[in-house]
Amino acid sequence: MMEAKIVNRIEPTLEDQGHPYVGGAWTPNYEEYDATDLESVGEIPKDISGVYVRNTENPIHTPIGVYHPFDGDGMLHSIHITDGKASYHNRFVRTKGFHAEQEAGRSLWAGIAEHPSRSERPGWGAQGSLKDSSSTDVVIHAGHVVSTFYQCGEPYLLDPVTLEDRGIADWGPDEGISAHPKVDLETGELLFFNYSKKAPYMHYGIVDRDNKLTHYVPIPLPGPRLPHDMAFTENYSIFNDLPLFWDPEGLEQGNHAARFHPEMKTRFAIIPRYGSEEDIRWFEAEPTYVLHWMNAYEDGDEIVLEGYFQEDPQPKPLEGAPPQYAQLMAYVDEHSMKPKLHRWRFNLKTGETVEERLDDRILEFGCFNRNYQGKKTRYLYSTTTKPGWFIFNGLVKHDFETGESTKFDFPDEQYASEPAFVPRVGGTDEDDGYIISFTIDMANDRSECVLFDAKDIEAGPVCRIALPHRISSGTHAIWADSREFEGK
Repeated sequence: MMEAKIVNRIEPTLEDQGHPYVGGAWTPNYEEYDATDLESVGEIPKDISGVYVRNTENPIHTPIGVYHPFDGDGMLHSIHITDGKASYHNRFVRTKGFHAEQEAGRSLWAGIAEHPSRSERPGWGAQGSLKDSSSTDVVIHAGHVVSTFYQCGEPYLLDPVTLEDRGIADWGPDEGISAHPKVDLETGELLFFNYSKKAPYMHYGIVDRDNKLTHYVPIPLPGPRLPHDMAFTENYSIFNDLPLFWDPEGLEQGNHAARFHPEMKTRFAIIPRYGSEEDIRWFEAEPTYVLHWMNAYEDGDEIVLEGYFQEDPQPKPLEGAPPQYAQLMAYVDEHSMKPKLHRWRFNLKTGETVEERLDDRILEFGCFNRNYQGKKTRYLYSTTTKPGWFIFNGLVKHDFETGESTKFDFPDEQYASEPAFVPRVGGTDEDDGYIISFTIDMANDRSECVLFDAKDIEAGPVCRIALPHRISSGTHAIWADSREFEGK
């Protein structure tokens, strides 16, 4: 029988302002749990061992001005599965901003939707005025969870199983690091980037398996940009200069309004893993914005990159939404931005770029078997979302060899977390394993950890593990096998 206890509760001062992203599936959590011997429907697989860690945004205090769902304080949720048993822990990421606002008892920093002058104290990130809430992305490297913030903050470290606070990584550069660093399982290296409003506007770094910064070089851009993700192959790292960025005239007035420039090309910087500024090769492609890249690999003279091409990076206000939130809701609604699964091929010999649409459905937030990261992959698992909302309601498996796809739709009022691929211990096929996710079940007021047979997602979950409370929706997640963190 599950044994669960609340080990801490953060008392909120958040006032109900009718905001669409502080209720429903985005209702914040304030209790921190330890739970063991989690109960399941279906046997918990004995052929996997590791942790699934997922982040959420949980606003504690009444915001200064308009709240954006990415402003909330980061909370991590970890389920540890081994020997057919599961335990669960959740903790706030105790950033410097978290501690300062807890001491003050109120919000000190305005969010992304407000003018920087409304923040009471200097902030962090590329904008320079935001709270580093460390609520965007999470990876596991050198035995630690590394929690990061999309506008560039400090890398916060936690224990992968218990989520015990391990402080701030000492390798973080002054410019901070963006969300979406990548971990190469073959070399143990963590690859990261950052961006800012000061030349050269982007940097690229490498942290080795012993948690030491071993490489840090500029990736010069024409001006301030808003990259969100990166990719890598066995020998190269890939960065981007996308034509959606802060309006230069607005920046002169201190406004950070993003504008899409369809007359400009998308540009890609390809650099050898330990290359310098002089080694960068630039490639051009059709204008778009891409939140998330999936895998990349080398194919003869070509670098192949897969990701989600947005057909409308600057959508109109969302119809039917509350007027004061209509534009904000459009910018987090995939059905407004229309991301489609896409492939880019960069020929290192000719300098040519070739593009290919892989699926015309609206898809994003995918995963694949990370044992194949940087190598050619056959399978990819994407998510679908509920129109008008940033909540996941389905999974799609793509087979790039046959061109076929299969789909699973979650029941009404049940929403998923970003999935992760869980390799089966001793598995030999690329899709020999499970797809793991947390669910937010609004109809039954509960959350579960669900596991699908990755070979047959249409069949639905093979196992559902009960969590001690209903968690909030959020952004990203990661699975790490025990070998990635045990004994570190």
